[in-house]
Amino acid sequence: MGKIGALGRVLGPRGLMPNPKSGTVTNEVGNAVKEVKQGKIDFKVDKTGIVHASIGKVSFTEDQIRDNAKEFVSTLIKLKPSAAKGTYIKSIFLSSTMSPGIKIDPKSVEEN
Repeated sequence: MGKIGALGRVLGPRGLMPNPKSGTVTNEVGNAVKEVKQGKIDFKVDKTGIVHASIGKVSFTEDQIRDNAKEFVSTLIKLKPSAAKGTYIKSIFLSSTMSPGIKIDPKSVEEN
């Protein structure tokens, strides 16, 4: 990380700065590449409980984005703590980087 620190001014604002917590800085490069190719899901949770994740790119088809969204929601449900009571996923919004969000019914993604 000491060698990469000098690049922080360039990579930081773009969101490209490597981070040991997210697994982008490791001594086991082969394992990190293997995990990513197998479909490792990386997401962030802010202090208000909102989960931020990327599920696709502009080049993806509708089916690919739908499949990724379903997989992501099922992963969140699997990670639900056993102590959590009540509604776990209250709302889902889908948006591109610079556009307003589209509200999606959480039950339509969970059941299918």
